[in-house]
Amino acid sequence: MADANIRIPAEARDRLAEIAAAEHLSLRAYLTRLADNLLTPAERAERAEQARAALADWNGYDPDAARTEQLDAELDRRLAEAGGGR
Repeated sequence: MADANIRIPAEARDRLAEIAAAEHLSLRAYLTRLADNLLTPAERAERAEQARAALADWNGYDPDAARTEQLDAELDRRLAEAGGGR
């Protein structure tokens, strides 16, 4: 595998290195694991569609776009209320 150089602020590098060390990983190993486990927007959308289809098959739950937007707004409100807003 070819290596790549990425320029980030030293503070960000140091923070990531500290997090990696706490997990007994090198910064390189930590960033590789992070990249392997994060989803792209397209992958997230695909998984959301799969979950929606599974719910529809399982119990018939299949909200339309307006209902989904309403539920997202309610979740955002509750997260903000709890201090964990997105």
